[in-house]
This record gives sequence, C-alpha cells and structure tokens, in this order.
Amino acid sequence: MGVLQDLGKLSSAEDFFNYLEIPFEPSVVHVSRLHILRRMGQYLKGSEVDGAFDGLDDSEIKAMCRAHLEQAYQDFIASSPIQERLFKVHKEAVAPKPEPASNFVPLTSLKVV
Repeated sequence: MGVLQDLGKLSSAEDFFNYLEIPFEPSVVHVSRLHILRRMGQYLKGSEVDGAFDGLDDSEIKAMCRAHLEQAYQDFIASSPIQERLFKVHKEAVAPKPEPASNFVPLTSLKVV
C-alpha cells in the first residue's frame, strides 16, 4: 500500500503528524486542525498538478507529504485561521456587503382606488 493511500485512511490531524513523524504543539493543532489539513491538501494538489509525484517511490512521496504538512503547520504558527481565510465562512466575513435594498415607497406613488 502506498503513502497516499495510507494518508487517505487517517482520521485525525494528529494521525497525520504521527504518521509523517512531525513533532507538533497540540494547542496549535487543536485550534487549526482543519485549516492545516486543508492547506496541506492545497500544497499536495499543486504538487500533483505540477507532476511532482511522477516517478517517485514511497519514501520520496512520504518526504514530500511531510514537507507539505510541515509547511502548512508553520503557516498556522505564524498566522491564524481567520487571517488565512481558507474556508468560505472566513472569506465572507470580510467581503464587502452589498447595500441593502431600499423598501422606501414614496407617498406620491400610491393611488387611491
């Protein structure tokens, strides 16, 4: 079984860190677990699109996955989930809000029947 298949079977952020043998601060992972894994996924997807996995053996793929997880983890040590804005809810929180539609009806537009 390959490294990517093994990663697909893991169920928690801590499992990823342990499998890839990366030391981590539990308090950071507790707060940013989904964000770290999503960012790692973005990095992996970028590598896959660029063909970085082509021709690599499992140890090389594991090293690349380890580097991506470490990079994602460092992103959230230096920043916060809200600052990174990976999820729609965070992006929408700072998006400019459209002007609300006016419900004003001038009296001159009303007709008595």
